[in-house]
Amino acid sequence: MAKRTTIFPLAIMEKVIKAKNSDFRVSEDAKVEFERVLKEYSLNIAEKAIMNAKHAGRVTVKKEDIELAVR
Repeated sequence: MAKRTTIFPLAIMEKVIKAKNSDFRVSEDAKVEFERVLKEYSLNIAEKAIMNAKHAGRVTVKKEDIELAVR
């Protein structure tokens, strides 16, 4: 079986999903899908933040770049 590569550990995905109600169980498929969605969303924000830093003439992404990317 091929090893699955993730950015965010699946155990953390379960903790995030269960944060509001620990009575629920979380399937492996749900954790994998949640990780996929978060990864996609995060990469989109990172791309926008990098564009913001480049527009400002910097090679360092700052907090402000992330905040602007999320808006």
